[in-house]
Amino acid sequence: MHRVALPFLALALACEETSDVDVALAGGDTTVFDSTGNAFALSARNMSFDRRQHFVVGNSFFNKNWVAAPSSTASRDGLGPTFNARSCSTCHRKDGRGRPPGPGEEFTSMLLRLSLPGVGAHGGPLAAGPYGDQLQPQAIAEVPAEGTPRVRYVERAGQFADGTTYSLRVPNYTIESPSLGPLPAGLLISPRVAPAMIGMGLLAAIPEADLLARADPDDDDGDGISGRPNRVWDAAAGEPALGRFGWKANQPSVRQQTAGAFLGDMGISSSLFTDQNCPEGQAACAAAPTGGAPEIDDDLLADVVFYSSTLAVPARRDLGDPAAKRGEQQFLAAGCDACHTPRQRTAADDPLIEAAGQTIFPYTDLLLHDMGPELADGRPDYEASGSEWRTPPLWGIGLIETVNGHSDLLHDGRARSRMEAVLWHGGEGQAARDAVLTLSADERADLDAFLRSL
Repeated sequence: MHRVALPFLALALACEETSDVDVALAGGDTTVFDSTGNAFALSARNMSFDRRQHFVVGNSFFNKNWVAAPSSTASRDGLGPTFNARSCSTCHRKDGRGRPPGPGEEFTSMLLRLSLPGVGAHGGPLAAGPYGDQLQPQAIAEVPAEGTPRVRYVERAGQFADGTTYSLRVPNYTIESPSLGPLPAGLLISPRVAPAMIGMGLLAAIPEADLLARADPDDDDGDGISGRPNRVWDAAAGEPALGRFGWKANQPSVRQQTAGAFLGDMGISSSLFTDQNCPEGQAACAAAPTGGAPEIDDDLLADVVFYSSTLAVPARRDLGDPAAKRGEQQFLAAGCDACHTPRQRTAADDPLIEAAGQTIFPYTDLLLHDMGPELADGRPDYEASGSEWRTPPLWGIGLIETVNGHSDLLHDGRARSRMEAVLWHGGEGQAARDAVLTLSADERADLDAFLRSL
């Protein structure tokens, strides 16, 4: 299932004290040594043979298309009635990262979250009337799709201190042909591309106390960084919990993230989210046939959760490259590590045995940070404001183009390169961006070489 660079692995096992080896093992013992187009699709290297069957079954249900009910393939029917995709891999191709549509393309690995001003159930976003909390541009027969999302860009010019020019693309989102009446007044729209799937079980295994210890909501240390946790609703526990997943840390666990995506993206109910995704006022949706109750049973859901939790992190590359070494110093000097925390340690007693007791290098604190008005979507999500975003992990960022054939970054893919992503930073990221603006062309190339190595 996975490819291991045996000479490198032997060196790693023999020299565990050396920092370069530790850093190379970005996912600890789960790390795989593969930099091909399959780099994000491999199982944790420390997975035992008897657990691999669950990974294989989860992989199957992650990649296969769901169909409308009733169907002879009863274990895979229940699609819709409205939906964004027919499979998890439609958005997470090769378990990697989605992108915004190109000219003339439909939204396939990107979606629009919707809400109205105010607070909904359990403190979450307030649903946008009959359009719910997510635009569904596709539907099964006899059920109208909700509308067609569109994005258009305007270029904004800028320049570095050395006079080198750059251009950032500013997106504008609209919804064409809404089928359920006029869009509600005050509608809030937040675009989201699908993130890469690697390392989720490791992120879930970081002790909550460690994450909260890094929070500084009132910036008591005066460094301009005010990371804070999002407290969200845990549907299984029936109480608030720390958010870890999603662009605004609005999901507390891999299981809830997975079950929420099954329902929100494909219309597949589970024991965690039992109701069909038919907001009030969608009569045709409510009358459509279902694939049972629930449409994915607990065993299959557990296998998909296990698969999602144990997708391995690729090893860091080019550790000996002088440019990458210089770039790492630029990264630290600019203060990027204040949010993109390089090192974390997972709990020794975490129930996911592959993830337990690992030293990992995800480059995230999993906290919310105010990124300023230019990146703001204006849509609160639990305790996350309209300008706050969870720090995205950087592990694997240098392989996105290899795996997914594009280099689009940020929550909506507006940044076309790693450098453009830096240039969009505002708010708590403003000082880091300003530091990068002063770098020479060679220094910027070094910084990109470091990020490419992750």
